Amino acid sequence: MARKIIIDTDPGQDDAVAILLALASPELEVLGLSIVAGNVPLHHTVRNALTLCELAGRPDLPVYAGCDAPISRKLVTAEHVHGKTGLDGITLPDPAIQATPGHAVDFLIETLRREAPGTVTLVPIGPLTNIATAFQRAPDIIERVQEIVLMGGAYFEVGNITPAAEFNIYVDPEAAKLVFASGVPLVVMPLDVTHKALTSRAWVDGMAAMGRIGQAVASWTDFFERYDREKYGSNGAPLHDPCTIAWLLKPELFSGRHINVEIETEGKLTLGMTVADWWRVTGREANATFIRDVDATGFFDLLTQRIGDLDRRLGQGA
Repeated sequence: MARKIIIDTDPGQDDAVAILLALASPELEVLGLSIVAGNVPLHHTVRNALTLCELAGRPDLPVYAGCDAPISRKLVTAEHVHGKTGLDGITLPDPAIQATPGHAVDFLIETLRREAPGTVTLVPIGPLTNIATAFQRAPDIIERVQEIVLMGGAYFEVGNITPAAEFNIYVDPEAAKLVFASGVPLVVMPLDVTHKALTSRAWVDGMAAMGRIGQAVASWTDFFERYDREKYGSNGAPLHDPCTIAWLLKPELFSGRHINVEIETEGKLTLGMTVADWWRVTGREANATFIRDVDATGFFDLLTQRIGDLDRRLGQGA
């Protein structure tokens, strides 16, 4: 049976690739998209999610608008990385579909209460505001979550929005603190691993030679790359968010440790830091599998195969 997942997201070019990878993979049943403000404000992230559903041939997929600001802070966005719309790059038509009525937090609560306990995995690839708010409002759902596989944090790589913090955690550290302390099994894809999943010119050119899905991925990657080349001096861009979906499909591509991870919410210089006890020196109980390495070749082979499959499927009208 396909694994049931909800993707909680703030699309985002790399979010877009993650969503497409999930929709291209029969091993996963995407129950819906819960949308949060993050990379860009909520009205843009909702529009981007609807655009992606149409692009992927899934206008039926529920898309719920969620929290438009962090639990207790002002929203920080990343237009400097993702562009004004969050999906700058290829120009796509305005979506004809609309968001599903209702709030994303209610969708999370209702779905977790409806589905059998331990059968729904949450995949947050943006700030954790929706997830934390759902846990606050309905603590009974926490034990019903099978697993949370998220993109966020850093340890050896340290921060990308401040010297100490990764963007998704930094935007809403209070939400992250609540989720990391929830007791739900966690798998964390930090910058340490995503910065080892760098695109190459050959891979991007291969995407561009595919159908409309591959061409969109190539265009987004080209746009996304400009920032990483300037900031890090790298030859490609890290595809952060697709690592979560790749883990669900092929966990053998990744390696890490089950350790304690705490979230800094008060530090003047370290707000939003994921304090990862990699060397297990604190004696605190492990609460997360913190991934450090990836088989990059296998990761990009998987992406190429699945994006190609989706393009062929859409080309055949299926």
